[in-house]
Amino acid sequence: MKKLNFWLPLLFAVVMILGMLIGFRLYPSTSTGGFFKTGKLSPVQEVLDIINDKYVDSVQEDSLSEEAIQGLLSHLDPHSYYIPAVDQVEMNEDLQGNFQGIGVEFQILNDTVNVTNVISGGPSDKAGLQVGDQIIRVNDSVVAGNGITAEKIKKLLRGPGASMVNLTMFRDHVPKQFTILRGVIPLPALDAAYMIDKESGYIRINKFSRTTYQEFMEALEPLEKQGMKKLVLDIRGNGGGIVDEAVNMADEFLGNDELIVYTEGRKSPRKEYHAQRPGSFETGKLILLVDEGTASASEILAGALQDWDRASIVGRRTFGKGLVQEPFELNDGSELRLTIARYYTPLGRSIQKPYNKGREAYNEEVIDRFHNGEVIHGDTSNIHSGPVFKTPSGRLVYGGGGITPDFFVALDTTQISRNVSALYISGDLNNFIYEYFIRHQAELKQFQSPAAFYTGFKKDAEVWNELLAYTKKDSINLEGIDPVNRSQVEIRVKAFLARFIWRTQGYFYIMNQTDPVLIKAMELLEANNSIPTAVKTN
Repeated sequence: MKKLNFWLPLLFAVVMILGMLIGFRLYPSTSTGGFFKTGKLSPVQEVLDIINDKYVDSVQEDSLSEEAIQGLLSHLDPHSYYIPAVDQVEMNEDLQGNFQGIGVEFQILNDTVNVTNVISGGPSDKAGLQVGDQIIRVNDSVVAGNGITAEKIKKLLRGPGASMVNLTMFRDHVPKQFTILRGVIPLPALDAAYMIDKESGYIRINKFSRTTYQEFMEALEPLEKQGMKKLVLDIRGNGGGIVDEAVNMADEFLGNDELIVYTEGRKSPRKEYHAQRPGSFETGKLILLVDEGTASASEILAGALQDWDRASIVGRRTFGKGLVQEPFELNDGSELRLTIARYYTPLGRSIQKPYNKGREAYNEEVIDRFHNGEVIHGDTSNIHSGPVFKTPSGRLVYGGGGITPDFFVALDTTQISRNVSALYISGDLNNFIYEYFIRHQAELKQFQSPAAFYTGFKKDAEVWNELLAYTKKDSINLEGIDPVNRSQVEIRVKAFLARFIWRTQGYFYIMNQTDPVLIKAMELLEANNSIPTAVKTN
């Protein structure tokens, strides 16, 4: 026992030293010297450490690190990016499909926050807020007459779920107090869903968030019950989002275990996504509307349906993003979204446009389409230098540079007059429409649907004259503008008035009545020519 007591401390010391050595081997020290040095720091970390330790002035180490990260990523593809911890919540809200808030839309008019919409069933609706209310104070913060910005008011109104916010409002010049319990506010992915005629339905999707597929299915079923046999699916301006949501939607149009998309990268083995269940709309006629704002997950959907001859694509060439990002959470709560693979359409197309000329040239490529006339003529011969593929019906489809539509529809290049441009830029149009709605909302709300409003509202000339008088105070003279410009302003006024009552459903219903891309799609459906055998132009 005496011998054991003698050697026990020494044994403990040896075990401790071995443990420290093993630990430092498993988790390398960031120290540049010392007995337990396990390897050299990277030059980037070494420079950051020296600056932080020796630089003449104090520096923000976090800012330096962010700049270094951004510098590294600038040499990769344009879609690998870094999200600082402070921006994480806001960046993820759009993909999540909701946020925590009070459930109002607002517009700042004459330095005052005006409520322009109260989400039905939301916290503000339950508290009794109304369109036209003016927010004067949020808790202890005055938000009127002091240069309040939309970003500031948004931060004041949003907050943790179940937390309270106290509002002081003006309603008809009378102050009112409201206490609102914040809750979950949806960010809808679906803008509109309605029947165009007895057999044709229309659905517009603005993004692929975690609620997109569910919203789509909830819209599809009632349209089918109304007799829909043809569908126009509008994904113009849809910048993508969650791939699984796009795959699930494609599954509703495809069957028989058909391949929808596959991904593959240098360190990422091939992963295939197939149709897995009977689809709700596998046989009806289908047309997709696309443009240069259609990207990523939206292009996965369009590419799959085009490759299988399941749908025709109408509009203009899509953005051309065929890269897959994986999120990596960092120790400080920030996130790196790194491109790890490319995605390929069922025929094996990579539709990623080139990015070898740098990020600036990549980001300006869409603008170049306006300068080189592509959005008018649809000529993509300088883009499609890669392989050409054939669909089962013999259609030619292309890799690289996005999804080329089967039927091209040129951008409306009607020259906007200088005064109409001034009207849009100044914000006068939005302010006028809001004030007009507040004065006439009882009359406007008598219309039961956007369709009834479009055909039944007969005061276009009266509204136009009021707009002329309203804009003259800001020296914007709309008198004498050509009929085309006037009709464009009038349809916009009508669409925004409809939005106050029916939100995006009303807005897009009105705007679609004169939309050349939708008109072309309907011509194809009516002529039973929705699946072409060759690329055509209009």
